[in-house]
Amino acid sequence: MGWGKRWDTSAGREAVGHLMRGLPASHVLDFDDPDCWTALDHAVRELGRYGSEPADRLRAQPETALCHPDGRVREAALAAGGSSPAFWHLTVIRCADWVEPVRLRARRMLAEHLRAEPEAALRTLTPLVLRVGRRELGVWARELFEETLRAAPHLALARLGGFGRDTAARRLVARVVLDHGLLGARELARHAADDLDPVLWRWWSDAALAAMAAEGPDDEAVDILLGAHAPLVRSAGVTALRRAGRADEAARHLTDRSPLVRACARWLVSGSGGDPHAACTELCADPGALVPWAVTGLAECGRREDAALLRGFLTHPVAGVRAQAVAGLRLLQAVPWEDVHPLLDDPSAAVAREAARALLPFARRLPAEALLARLSPELPAHTRRAAFRLLKAHGGVTQLRAAVRLLSDADPGVRRNAAATVQERRWLEELPYADLRADEGGVRAELDALLGRCTHLFSDYVMNVMRGHLGLRL
Repeated sequence: MGWGKRWDTSAGREAVGHLMRGLPASHVLDFDDPDCWTALDHAVRELGRYGSEPADRLRAQPETALCHPDGRVREAALAAGGSSPAFWHLTVIRCADWVEPVRLRARRMLAEHLRAEPEAALRTLTPLVLRVGRRELGVWARELFEETLRAAPHLALARLGGFGRDTAARRLVARVVLDHGLLGARELARHAADDLDPVLWRWWSDAALAAMAAEGPDDEAVDILLGAHAPLVRSAGVTALRRAGRADEAARHLTDRSPLVRACARWLVSGSGGDPHAACTELCADPGALVPWAVTGLAECGRREDAALLRGFLTHPVAGVRAQAVAGLRLLQAVPWEDVHPLLDDPSAAVAREAARALLPFARRLPAEALLARLSPELPAHTRRAAFRLLKAHGGVTQLRAAVRLLSDADPGVRRNAAATVQERRWLEELPYADLRADEGGVRAELDALLGRCTHLFSDYVMNVMRGHLGLRL
């Protein structure tokens, strides 16, 4: 059985079958996945209820006996003991057993195992203990392991980064290490920069800042934070620049790709007597060396007079600059919709996406026919997506007309969006009911034809109700 699989009840049954055919547990079970053991336990109990023969066969294997539906069999399997990793994993499961004699025996055995081999037990069993600890009767084992780690924090330090992607176990050992102050600013900064868990980003970076506040600035720790991938960690690095006497470096972070980091940089520039707006304007002075996020940073300073400068970047040769110029104009509420409209045809998907977003308040000023022409299958998918976003804002027949046209689009995402738009039926809210009653302009005939092309999206009942509501033939 391959690791990385999803351990549900079906996988548990498969594992039981392999164990009963004599395959060793090490070849069948995933010792690093807590879900493996809960799935095995559930599967054995389920199989054991089907009659005496399966129950007797389950009794014969040590692993399945520990999960047997009969509490006396489970207790006897515990009493028989064992030293295999599978035995101790299943003992953890039995610590939350609903049968008291089984539960108490398992708890005594686990406590003795933890005292005898604390490092091995913590290394192999902590993820499962935390998973079982979500149960009411599983709290005992979780508290036992937490107490052991807090009494011997060096064991938690040794396990940092040792639990793979098991978030609960990694957070537990990190909390113990942080509470005992076992790491210096540089080590804390490295953990903040290397970790993949957003919660731990904050824990490690906050601890690094606190360590530098208590012990004094550390340039290497600051540089590690500034070079991190996570914006939250980089923002901590920008915050640390002030205490490190490096506030003059804040301006270079005004062009960071993260709005959080840019906001911290503006705060630091202002707090050091500088002018973030002037700094951002200077960064945008040379179009040839312009960084896209400098444009966004200028717009975030919130001055409407900068709109003229941003409009000049709508034709910049770098797609990222064009996209951020559109985003900046939207942020300043100064979108020149006549100039942004042509960017729906931009070869860059990012530019077309930002253009559609900026044009939404002006969607009904844009000619519907021009937007419908952009739904042509010969055009790029991002152009069709941008045009459809604006056509949806038109509502009524125009929205339905565009959605039906895209039901057979080559792009699966566009097709799904179109189908959902038809099924949501918001287009019904703005239909020209006066024209429908008078049948002016062939509206009723067009609606009849459009609904005929999307019958597969509705049940017969819903379609008949809609047609009746619109006065169309059933």
